[in-house]
This record gives sequence, C-alpha cells and structure tokens, in this order.
Amino acid sequence: MTITQLKYVLAVAEHKNFTLAAEKCFVTQPTLSMQIQKIEEELSIQIFDRTKKPIQLTDIGQKIVTQAKNIVNEADRIQDIVEQQKGFIGGEFRLGIIPTIMPTLLPMFLNNFIKKYPKVKLIIEELNTEEIVTKLKNGHLDAAIAATPLMEDKIKEIVLYFEPFVAYIPEGHKNHEKHEIEVSDLNLDDILLLQDGHCFRDGIMNLCKNYSKSEINHFQIESGSFETLIKLADEGLGITLLPYLHTLDLKDKDKLKLKHFKEPKPAREISIIYPKNELKIQIIDALRNTISGVIRGAIAFQNVEIISPLNKK
Repeated sequence: MTITQLKYVLAVAEHKNFTLAAEKCFVTQPTLSMQIQKIEEELSIQIFDRTKKPIQLTDIGQKIVTQAKNIVNEADRIQDIVEQQKGFIGGEFRLGIIPTIMPTLLPMFLNNFIKKYPKVKLIIEELNTEEIVTKLKNGHLDAAIAATPLMEDKIKEIVLYFEPFVAYIPEGHKNHEKHEIEVSDLNLDDILLLQDGHCFRDGIMNLCKNYSKSEINHFQIESGSFETLIKLADEGLGITLLPYLHTLDLKDKDKLKLKHFKEPKPAREISIIYPKNELKIQIIDALRNTISGVIRGAIAFQNVEIISPLNKK
C-alpha cells in the first residue's frame, strides 16, 4: 500500500462519500475507488461498508483509519525534518482564529509576519473553537489561536497572553459611577451576550455562574458582534463585557463607559494551539514570536483569574 492510498482512505472516512472525497483529493472518483479497492484486496478485508448511506467504516476499518492517520502524519514529518534542518521557514500554513480574536489581533501581527517571513503562505480561517478542534484533529489546520485551556488530549497549547474582561456600562446604569467593579456587581440578566457558539459568551456565563438570575426576563438579545452589543447598551438595554483588546479601538467618548474589574481581574487565556505531532513547528514558533513581540506593548496583565472558555451547561 502507498501513502497516497492511505490519504484516499482518510478522505472517504471523513466525507463518507467517494465522489466528494475524490474532489477533495483532486482525482477522479474511479481512480480513488480503484486505489481503495486495491488496499482492501491486499489486506483481504473491507474498510468501508458501501451498503450504508452515508458510507460507514467497518469495525476493522475504524482501526485502519486510526493507524493511517499516524502513518500519514509521520510521512509528512520527513519533509518537515528536512525543512527544519535547512532552516527553511516557508510553504503553505493553515491558521484558524476564533471570531472574538480575529478583528483585533490579526491586524496587529499580520503585516509584521508576512514581511519577516515572505516565503510562508498563510491561509487564515475565522472559525469557532469547536470547528478549530475538529480541523486540527483531522489535519485541516496546522495551528490556531483560541481561548484556552481546552484540555484536548491531542492538542498542545502555548500561552500568548492574558486578556481581561472589561465591562461597558453606559450612563444611567447603577454601576456607571463606580471606578472599578467586582464580579458580584454583575447581573446575568442585565448582560447583553454574544450568540451561542462563541467561547467568549461561555466565559461570561462561567464568570457569572455563582450569581443567580432574576425571576423576571423582559427580553433576551444575543448578537454575533460586539458593535451591536455596544449600540444596544447605549440604548439603555443593559451592559456588555468586552475583551480588553477590543476596547482599544473604541472612540474616546465610549471609553468613558468602560469599567475595569478589581484585581485579580477576570481574564481569558489566549494561546496558539496545534497538534502534538508538531508538524511545521518552525512556522508555529515564528508566529508565536511575532505575536508575542507586538502584543507585549499593548497588553501586559499578570494579576488575573483565568475564566474557562469551555461551555459548562
């Protein structure tokens, strides 16, 4: 059997469809089917149950796919070893970033990175944490930037910085006149939240987990953007919490509505995460060093309490 054949097996296992798998592998469907059939004949087993829709792995097929992933990863490592030995930092690199980090962090480091490492072709995707973890495990991302800790066995995390939560409290609200606020000042029913699926939302829910909700809910609004939440807060519909870097771009009049928490400040931990096989580690290190260099001047908080990004329903 060949590495190419194993890649075809992995594609079908992922997409559960021979035609779609062939498209993703840039070969014709008959070619892909023939190569997989050759492996099955060589091993005298069936990897896929073709009678089911969508196509399913057989019991032995599941074990083969697990081993095939290891083999393909180790084969990719050979080229990686050569590039590291030569000191080469280049090639295609697929990076995922969660939506609450992308708009603020990406403009801070991207220009510096592409100037310093012109041979790297960055392919950047905005994805939620669940999508990032899935794509990292399936080999469709080389690394990602996300809120941690995620406690995923096959994923390694290196902390880049700590980013405090900051409250946006408009005039007229009972907490507006306070110089600093405490978590106990928060009322979950009073907080305008991002829509479900954002780990920053889950962080807020975890932050407020010990404080009961009121019995009366006049309305519930969830949005996909901080800008919308800020506008709703200005209309007197509540307050919202923002990540620190997002507050740096606010207008001066809006910055007057920001209230920082007393120390230790509740914060999220932002890390670069990647599979433990550490492929393309030289590019991962280059990214980490570039981001650390630009973030050091913008954010430097140490006395913080890390709030988990995991959904704890």
